[in-house]
Amino acid sequence: MTGDAGDQMEEAAEIATEAFERNAELGAAMTEAWFDAFDSQADEENYEDAFEGYTKAAETWMEAYNDVAEGTANTIESGEFEAEEVRDIWLNAANQALKDVMTTSAFAAATGDTMKQAMEMKKQMDDAADDAIAEMGFATSADVTEVGERLVEVERRIHEVESKIDRLIEEVE
Repeated sequence: MTGDAGDQMEEAAEIATEAFERNAELGAAMTEAWFDAFDSQADEENYEDAFEGYTKAAETWMEAYNDVAEGTANTIESGEFEAEEVRDIWLNAANQALKDVMTTSAFAAATGDTMKQAMEMKKQMDDAADDAIAEMGFATSADVTEVGERLVEVERRIHEVESKIDRLIEEVE
C-alpha cells in the first residue's frame, strides 16, 4: 500500500471512529431526553407508543452504524474515502430517527405538556411585567384595553345621540 492510500485509510478510520463515538453519545443523550420527556406521561398507552417510537429510532441508528461500518470496510478495500457519504448517512439517520420519535402520540402529549408549561410561565412573566409597569405609574396592557373598550362605548353612545338628534330635526322641519 502506498503512503497516500495508507494515510487515507487511517483518516477514514479516524473519522469513522469519531463519528461512531459522537453518534453513540448522541444516541445516549436522545434516549435519556426521551425517557425524561415521557416520565410525566404515566399512562400505559403513551409508554407503549413511546417505546415503539424509540425502538424504531434505535433501529434507524443501528442501520446507520452498519452502513458506516460497511463504508469503512469498502474504504479499506478500495483505498478511497468519501467523507460526504458518511456525513449523509448520519444526517439521514438523524432525520429518520426524529420522524420515528415525533410521530408518536407520546411525543405529542409531551409537547402539549411543554407548551402548557411555557404558556403558564409566559402568563406569570406578563403578570409580573404588568405589576412592575403599574408600580412605575405607567398604563398596563389591561389599562389600555379598558380605555379602548370605554372609548368604543362612548362612540356608540355618541352615534346613538346623533341619530336621535337627526330624527328630532327631521320631525321639526
